[in-house]
Amino acid sequence: MSILRLILGDQLSQSISSLEGCDKSKEIILMCEVWEESTYVKHHKKKIAFLFSAMRHFAKELEKSGYNIEYTKLDDPNNTGSFRDEVERTLKKHNIESIVITHPGEYRVLANIKRWESEFGVPVEIRPDHRFLCTLEEFADWAKDRKQLRMEYFYRKIRKKYSILMDGDEPVGRKWNYDSENRNPPKEGLIISKPYISEIDDITRDVIKLVEKNFSNHFGDLEKNYFVVTRNHALKVLKLFIEQRLSNFGDYQDAMVEGEPWMYHSHISFYLNCGLLLPLECVKASVDAYHKGIAPINAVEGFIRQIIGWREFVRGIYWLKMPEYAKENFFKATRKLPDLYWTANTKMNCLHQCVSETKDNAYAHHIQRLMVLGNFSLLAGIDPLQVNEWFLIVYADAYEWVELPNVSGMILFADGGYLASKPYAAGGSYINKMSNYCKNCIYNVSKKNGPNACPFNYLYWDFLVRNRDKLQSNTRISMMYKSYDRMDSEKQKAIHDDSIKFFRDIENGTIV
Repeated sequence: MSILRLILGDQLSQSISSLEGCDKSKEIILMCEVWEESTYVKHHKKKIAFLFSAMRHFAKELEKSGYNIEYTKLDDPNNTGSFRDEVERTLKKHNIESIVITHPGEYRVLANIKRWESEFGVPVEIRPDHRFLCTLEEFADWAKDRKQLRMEYFYRKIRKKYSILMDGDEPVGRKWNYDSENRNPPKEGLIISKPYISEIDDITRDVIKLVEKNFSNHFGDLEKNYFVVTRNHALKVLKLFIEQRLSNFGDYQDAMVEGEPWMYHSHISFYLNCGLLLPLECVKASVDAYHKGIAPINAVEGFIRQIIGWREFVRGIYWLKMPEYAKENFFKATRKLPDLYWTANTKMNCLHQCVSETKDNAYAHHIQRLMVLGNFSLLAGIDPLQVNEWFLIVYADAYEWVELPNVSGMILFADGGYLASKPYAAGGSYINKMSNYCKNCIYNVSKKNGPNACPFNYLYWDFLVRNRDKLQSNTRISMMYKSYDRMDSEKQKAIHDDSIKFFRDIENGTIV
C-alpha cells in the first residue's frame, strides 16, 4: 500500500506541505498538465508556457532529490484531461491507501477535491498551505464581527506576528505606512534596469512548441520570454531587484512610462504565486537591504506591504467570502467588455499601451491594472464577470484567489465597499500626472468635453451621476457630488451627451 501525493501547478515548492513526511522509497508524487486547467478560461499563451515549463523543471528537481514522480504531459495520448481523472487513472495503476494534497488556491478546485473521498473510496487529506503567513482560520477570526475589513490593520497584525521592520512594539521609523511617499510621478532621465532574463533551455523550447500547436487561438504572444522557470533563477530575479530596483521602487511604484512595462517593480509575483519563491525570504531580503543601507525605508516598507499585506489580505477575503463573492455586482454593471481589451485597437494611448504590454508580456504593474485598465472598466460599467475573466486570462501571476478580490473589491467596488473604502475612480488628470502616456495621445487630457476631450474626464463624472444613490453618502466621495452640483446645466448635459456617444461608439465597434 502506498500514498499518492498530488502537486498542483501553483505548488512548486519542495517545502510544500503535501510533501512533508513523504517516504521516497514507496510513495508516488503525481503532477499533470491537464486540458481542463488550461482551458477553463483561455489563459494567455505565455502564462501556459511559463507554468508548464516550471512544472517540468520542478518535477526534474524532485526526481533528482529521490522522489518517485509520475508526470503526465499535455500531449500524452493517455492524458485524461482533468486532475480528477488523472488521479483516478493513477489509483487504478497502483495500490493506493490514501491521497495527500495541499489546500488548492481556487474554490472550484477545492470543491472538486472534496468529492474524491466518496468517489474513489480512499481517504483524502487536504493539508494547509504553509507558504502563506496567515492561516484561513486566523484570518476568519480576525475578520469576525468587523463590518468592513481594512488591509492596514491586518497588515499591522502580520508585521507584529513576524516581527518585520519592528522596533519592539513600534514600527521601525515610527510609521507603519509610507504610502504617501510612494506616489512620485515619472521624471525625465530615469535609468531603469532591464529585467532578469535566463537562457531558454530544451524543456522550455518543447513547451513553447506545445503551446504554439495547441493554444494558437489563445490571447497573447510567446515571443520575448522574460519568465524564469526554476527556483534558482527566481532567486536571481529577487537578488537583481534588491540590488538594482528596490531603492527606487518606493518613489516610483505608481509611475507609468511609455515603453517601460517593468519599471522598478520586482517581477516576482509569478514566482511567489506558483511556489518558486516564498514570502518570508523575499521580505527578509528587502529588510536586510534596508539595514545595509541599500534601500530606503519607504521602498522597503512599500514592498513588504504588498507581500504580507495585500497578498495575504485578498487571499483571506477570497476564502472567507466564496463562492458568493464571485457574483458580486454592486453597481449592477452589464456592459460588454470592449474588443479593445483584446486588440489594443484604441485611440486612447494609455489603454493602448497597457493592453499592448499585457499582450506582449502577460504582465502589467499594479497601477496600470488598477488606474488605467481597471479604472476604465469601472467608469464604463463593464460586467464584473467579464472583467474578472479578462484579468484571470491575461496575467501570468493571476489565480482566482488573488485576482478576484483585487478586481471585484479593489478595481470595480463590486462588493459595495467590503474590501475598499471607496471606488478607485479617476479622470484623465491622474493618468497624466502619473505617466507620460497623455503626451502621445490623440485626445487632449486638459479638455473636459467634446470630441477631442480625454474620455476619462467625462466618463468619471458620468460614473458618479449614474451611481449617485449608491455613493453620495460615502464620505470619501461626497465632496465630488458637491462639485458636480455646482456645474451649470450646460456642463452637466455635455457630460451626459459625451458619455452616451462614447458608449454608443463602443457598442457599434467604432474605434474610440
